[in-house]
Amino acid sequence: MKNIIIIIAVLSLVLSCSTNNNEKSDTVIVNESVVTLTDEQYKSANIQTEPLKRREISTTLKLNGKIDVPPQNMVSVSTPFGGFLNSSKLLPGMHVKKGEIVATMQDQQYIQLQQDYLTAKSKLIYSENEYNRQKELNQSKASSDKVFQQTEMDYKTQRISVSALAEKLRLINIDPESLNEANISRAINVYSSIDGFVSKVNINIGKYVNPSDVMFELINPEDIHLNLKVFEKDLDKISIGQKLLAFNNNQPDKKHPCEIILISQDLSADRSADVHCHFEDYDKTLLPGMYMNAEVEINLTNALTIITEAIVSFEGKDFVFTTDDKRNFRLMEILKGSSANGYTEINAIGSDSLKSLPIVTKGAYSLLMQLKNKSE
Repeated sequence: MKNIIIIIAVLSLVLSCSTNNNEKSDTVIVNESVVTLTDEQYKSANIQTEPLKRREISTTLKLNGKIDVPPQNMVSVSTPFGGFLNSSKLLPGMHVKKGEIVATMQDQQYIQLQQDYLTAKSKLIYSENEYNRQKELNQSKASSDKVFQQTEMDYKTQRISVSALAEKLRLINIDPESLNEANISRAINVYSSIDGFVSKVNINIGKYVNPSDVMFELINPEDIHLNLKVFEKDLDKISIGQKLLAFNNNQPDKKHPCEIILISQDLSADRSADVHCHFEDYDKTLLPGMYMNAEVEINLTNALTIITEAIVSFEGKDFVFTTDDKRNFRLMEILKGSSANGYTEINAIGSDSLKSLPIVTKGAYSLLMQLKNKSE
């Protein structure tokens, strides 16, 4: 009986020690910056590492603007003396050639101008003959100097009138050299001065057009350029001759190479300047007024970088995992710099040891999940 009691006491003591040991083994001191993987976890995570490396990397400046046309490639068509629109076949979007008739105007003042010119031309012939006659008489002292001077003045005045009226005729596209009393016309033609397209039609048949009215607007799109807005803080990052890629929201994958040709020296009210860029290749799908985005690579530097996939974000901060062996991984905070071609610059690091330690480049988010689950 005594032996049974002793055995029971020993068993109770053993069970008590076992329970205390189990309680102690369930108590884990959690390190919130280090995660340790088992062999099975390590294999399934497919961890890959590499150290920081120096690479050429640049910052991408993102801009926006719209396609514009230089003033010499945009024409507002009007008539110098006004008149009624007699005919026109133009519609927005139509193509026109340089020298093509775009409208026919008519008005009685065109007739009056031609009449004035022909009348002045006839008077000039009479004045010229009279001037020559008085010149001969004055040389032989058969007429006074006063009469000769008056005749000379009348002759020169008439020449001025004929020249002025001839230029007015040219303004309405009438050749004064070919004009005579047999071909006086009440209508004039309006011609296109460029090759291009009709962008606006502001009149209709029978409407009276004042000299200040714009009848049509024509555009030659072959020399379109990109007008970008660059804010004051970024102006020092760009220069003439710099290359960039432009694209629109409808076709973001279609890039259009451009070159900066002009930087405005004046800031607008919103503290931005106009930057004009030339398209290296003309694309007919690009139309004036179309909004565009642009990316400019700037500040090419040799920096410490790591593949972007190695960087994990948590609670608004950026981290990488380092390791000193194949099982222990430490989470370290970093500050990101510029990113390009799948790599990111490390601007600041938490420890100098990061420069020499291997950094997890594949499986970083799996480690972050393991670490946070462990902390919870």
